[in-house]
Amino acid sequence: MESIPGVMSSPFIHDDFMLHSLAARELYHNFARDEPIIDFHNHLPPDQIARDHSFADLFEIWLAGDHYKWRAMRANGIPESHITGEASPRDKFNAWAKTMPHCLRNPLYHWTHLELARYFDFYGLFSTKTMDEVWNLGIETLARPTHSCRGLLLQSKVRALCTTDDPTDSLEHHRAIAEDQSFLVRVYPTYRPDRALWVDDAESFNAYADQLSSVSGIDCSTLAGFQDALRARHDFFHENGGRLSDHGLHHLFLSDEVEVSPSRAAAIFDKVRSGQSADVAETEAFGAYLMLFFGELNAARGWTMQLHIGAERNNSSRLFSKLGRDIGCDSMADVNHIAAVRRFFDTLDRRGHLPKVMLYNLNPKDNYPLATMLGNFIVAKPGDPPARLQLGTAWWFMDSKEGMEWQINAFSNTSLLSRFNGMLTDSRSFLSFTRHEYFRRILCNVVGEEVENGELPRDMELVGDMIRRICFQNAADFFALTLP
Repeated sequence: MESIPGVMSSPFIHDDFMLHSLAARELYHNFARDEPIIDFHNHLPPDQIARDHSFADLFEIWLAGDHYKWRAMRANGIPESHITGEASPRDKFNAWAKTMPHCLRNPLYHWTHLELARYFDFYGLFSTKTMDEVWNLGIETLARPTHSCRGLLLQSKVRALCTTDDPTDSLEHHRAIAEDQSFLVRVYPTYRPDRALWVDDAESFNAYADQLSSVSGIDCSTLAGFQDALRARHDFFHENGGRLSDHGLHHLFLSDEVEVSPSRAAAIFDKVRSGQSADVAETEAFGAYLMLFFGELNAARGWTMQLHIGAERNNSSRLFSKLGRDIGCDSMADVNHIAAVRRFFDTLDRRGHLPKVMLYNLNPKDNYPLATMLGNFIVAKPGDPPARLQLGTAWWFMDSKEGMEWQINAFSNTSLLSRFNGMLTDSRSFLSFTRHEYFRRILCNVVGEEVENGELPRDMELVGDMIRRICFQNAADFFALTLP
C-alpha cells in the first residue's frame, strides 16, 4: 500500500527504533529493555524527591534548567528573553517547539521524542503544529500521581540514584527519603568538594572554609583543620549511604613539584586565608595536594572516585555575569591530560591509596589515551570488582549516538566491555531516564551488527548476558550500593 504524502506510515519512536538488525532487536528486547536502572551520577534535586514534588507543566520539568535545550535555542535564533529571561513559561515552551524541527541529527531530537513517547504516550512529531496538543497533554499527565518525582522514578524502574552534593550539605532530604520505607528507590548523596579547590579566589574560598567549619564544628583556620573537616563530612556522607565522590575539573592538577609537601600546601592555605588569592602555580600545587587527599579518603572507605575532566566553563563572560554557571556556555577543553593523569594515579598507587575510579573525558580525542592509561593501574585487590578503573560513559557533548559508539569502541578495544558499568543521566530532569534506553539501543545495535557480520558468535545467551550486565548488574556490583 502506498503511503499518504505527509503522513508517517509508522511512528517515529517504535519498538525497534535504532535497532537495525535481527540480532540487535533480540539483544535489546530480550536482555536490555527490562533491566532496572542504577543512575550513579545525576544532578536531580533531592528536596523534590523528598516532598514528592509535582510539576505544573512541561516548561517546569523540561525547560527550566536544561542548558542543552538553551544552547540549541540560541543556535536557532531564539532571543534570550524566551530562553532564560522574562517570557512566560508557555512562550518559552513555544520557542522550544519552534526549535525542535531544526534539531534533526542533534541528540536532542531523539531525547525529546523518547521522553514524549515514554512518559506522555505522544508518538507524533513535536513542532509548532503539535505544541498545543503536547502542552495540554503535559498539564493533564503531570497532574497524575504517576508523574510526580517519585512516580516518574518508579515507572522508569530506577532502583538507586546518586545525586551530586557539596560536603557542607546537611543531607536532610536524603535522610527523609531513606526513612520512608514505602518508597522503593534508594537516593544516595555523592561527595563533590570542588569548592575546596578554589584558592584562586580568596573571597569565595574563605566563605566556603567558614561554612565548612560551621557545618562540621571543626576549626578551619589551618590546613590540618580544613582537611579534618573535609574528612568528617566524608564520614558523614558514608553514614548516609554515600559511596562515590565526584570531581568536576578542567584538568587534573599538575604541579611542577611531583608531590606537593604538606608544608607547601599549608603555606598556600595560610596565604589565602589571610585574604590573598593564590596565583596559578599555587592553585595547581594546592589542587594537586588536595586531590590526592580525596583519593586517600575514597580508598580508605572503599568508595569510587568519579573524575569529570576537560570542560572549558563559563566562556561567555557577559552571560556568566548575568546568569551564572551552567547556562549553556561551556565547551570541550583542548588539554593534554596524560601527564597529569599518570602522575595522579601513580602517586596514589605508590602510596597504597588508589580507589576505584570512573574517569569521564569531554573531548573524544582523549578516549584512547585515557583508556590505555587507566589500564596501567588496574591491579586486582581483595573485595574490589573487576576493571576497578574505567573510562566512563560518553559525557555531555559526547552524549550522542556517535559519541556513545566511540566510547563503546574505545572501551572494547582497550579493556573488557563486559565489565563496563554502563549509562548514567548526568541530568537535572526527571524525564532523562530515557537516556538509559537510548544507550541500551545503541549498545545493542553496535554489538548486534557484529553478531550479524560473524565478528561475534551467534550465541545470544553469551552475548546477551554481557548486555544485561552492562545495563545493570555491573554497576550494582561495582558501586556496592544497598538496593531495595
